[in-house]
Amino acid sequence: MARKQFDLIVFDWDGTLMDSTSTIVKCIQAAARDLGLPIPRDDAASHVIGLGLHEAMQAVMPNIDPAFYPRMVERYRFHFLSKDHELVLFDGVREMLTELSQEAYFLAVATGKSRVGLNRSLNAVGLLSLFDATRCADETFSKPHPAMLQELTRELGQDLKRTVMIGDTTHDLLMANNAGAAGIAVQYGAHPHDQLSACKPIYSAQTVAELRTWLSENA
Repeated sequence: MARKQFDLIVFDWDGTLMDSTSTIVKCIQAAARDLGLPIPRDDAASHVIGLGLHEAMQAVMPNIDPAFYPRMVERYRFHFLSKDHELVLFDGVREMLTELSQEAYFLAVATGKSRVGLNRSLNAVGLLSLFDATRCADETFSKPHPAMLQELTRELGQDLKRTVMIGDTTHDLLMANNAGAAGIAVQYGAHPHDQLSACKPIYSAQTVAELRTWLSENA
């Protein structure tokens, strides 16, 4: 079947496919508490989701001594590793991805997670075989730099103009804009709807079911 718009569909991971936003926020706050640092508010902690870990800690706590950033990363990882086995995919994600794979779209992940972290998650939920390629923040530039999308399209022999990035944060949508790819927002993750809309996505889904329907009819 001829594709309508896209050949490659790239997904963010946390807050887009995996229901992990609140856990990440709590782990950032726990890391700050461990080190006796000011504890970021929920909205500040959720805003940095999607960035690489080091960039996220710098963004959420810009006024602390830089010597604390590696320790924040270490404490965050400690807390997250104790919780990540409890995390689940959003309802409908597995079915949506299976359907897209069966329709022969190229599927990829572009995430702020580390390679070790993403592989743990993919293995835990049994999705490793569904993705044609993945890119992590510790392998290249952090979002919103376009490198992840540029590298994924090169690896898979695809065209950025026929690529769409789907994510729950402005970091995802700005990366798409910077790369010359299309962007789709999901409203059930880390960033509020008004901030996502400001990035001018071609579509904004309130639920996984809405996203699945739109992709089926338009992608």
